[in-house]
Amino acid sequence: MPKTTTIAKNIKKYRKEKGLSQDKLARLADVAHATIIKIESGGIQSPTIDTVQKIAKALEVQLDNLLK
Repeated sequence: MPKTTTIAKNIKKYRKEKGLSQDKLARLADVAHATIIKIESGGIQSPTIDTVQKIAKALEVQLDNLLK
């Protein structure tokens, strides 16, 4: 089982706080639904900075909040 990263845990935490499904977040961030699933499950350990920036914007949080 892949280990989930800090980024993955933070994305999941903020997504749940906002009451968003993975699908809704994917649409808001304009990234593939599969990408969100893979990041949160640890399948993608190092998402691109572009992807993380889109997710941060969709979650209305600072990029730093997802990285630390």
